[in-house]
Amino acid sequence: MAAFILFLCLLVPLVLACAVRARKGAAGRASSGGGGKKGGTSLPLPPGSMGWPYVGETTQLYSSKNPNVFFARKRNKYGPIFKTHILGCPCVMVSSPEAAKFVLVTQAHLFKPTFPASKERMLGPQAIFFQQGDYHAHLRRLVSRAFSPEAIRGSVPAIEAIALRSLGSWEDLQVNTFQEMKTYALNVALLSIFGEEEMQYIEELKQCYLTLEKGYNSMPVNLPGTLFHKAMKARKRLGAIVAHIISARRERERGSDLLGSFMDGREALTDDQIADNAIGVIFAARDTTASVLTWMVKFLGDNPAVLKAVTEEHAEIAREKALSGEPLSWADTRRMRMTGRVIQETMRVASILSFTFREAVEDVEYQGYLIPKGWKVLPLFRNIHHNPDHFPSPEKFDPSRFEVSIITALCLTSLLRFD
Repeated sequence: MAAFILFLCLLVPLVLACAVRARKGAAGRASSGGGGKKGGTSLPLPPGSMGWPYVGETTQLYSSKNPNVFFARKRNKYGPIFKTHILGCPCVMVSSPEAAKFVLVTQAHLFKPTFPASKERMLGPQAIFFQQGDYHAHLRRLVSRAFSPEAIRGSVPAIEAIALRSLGSWEDLQVNTFQEMKTYALNVALLSIFGEEEMQYIEELKQCYLTLEKGYNSMPVNLPGTLFHKAMKARKRLGAIVAHIISARRERERGSDLLGSFMDGREALTDDQIADNAIGVIFAARDTTASVLTWMVKFLGDNPAVLKAVTEEHAEIAREKALSGEPLSWADTRRMRMTGRVIQETMRVASILSFTFREAVEDVEYQGYLIPKGWKVLPLFRNIHHNPDHFPSPEKFDPSRFEVSIITALCLTSLLRFD
């Protein structure tokens, strides 16, 4: 999490520039809804409704102007855990921090990630988000090591340079904030994964990745001329580029970037595993990070007092850097306390990822209810982050929620961060 906060802090000059500019511009038991047995004891299913046969409550979900309204209405009626049937699947929705952590952290081995087969083919079947169990834990350890404060400390000047180049390219132009943030996030992701030595491959990596991205949500028809076919060709080329980089890296020191972590000694991955996970991390990092940064621009523009406080915080550091002639350092980012609170509150209010899918690999008991094997389980992040019991006036953008002097344990445990 510290690495992600650093990553966002280093982009604040871009965010401030945007904000100032913007401100100026002014199945079976599932379908029957019955209960089941767990450990020889009859358990009820969670409360809720399953809707019409086959269709379930999908029409109600999509007729809502906002899916989060549908989920919030269900939560208010049935409580923090409830059943429904959407998108052809019986589901259990969980909307408390404790339940989300049960599914995603403490009992994660009981729930597997679920993605369409076409997504696995496109990104690579051995990527971290398609895994569970020991291999998933191993990958998490390698990724966490590469993005630990110790590993990224030396990358701060290079990331600052990327941010400054981005700012320079905007001079006297009207820009699309989200697209520019996506470009920035991709550049930093490539640096963090492959290091500065591999920058000769960056343009080809970018082009292949952008082609892959365009086909990600296309119909999975692998015929010449289709977006899916073009994406699969780009994925093959990405794999070849990564294989070439791996081969070159073996001839020299490993480095502290993600690739170095994947190749490190006893814990090293195979070349195919490295390629799948490097491409997967790029995909995971780009849009979510860009979305958070874009929402920061909006929230800063909408809240001039907060914008002023963040600007003053960075102006003080900038003056010191100008006098010393030194680039931004890790120690400087630790002083960006107001910036850190703005990032946390942006992540809470925007809740970029509204929910995620898991599937129960066996019958699971939770708080006296049965979650049947094969059912989908959806932790509802946005509903948790907007629960007034945890965050008073949840729609209000208020970074002071995260001030050390007033922060509550409830705030910390209710702001979910799943790395």
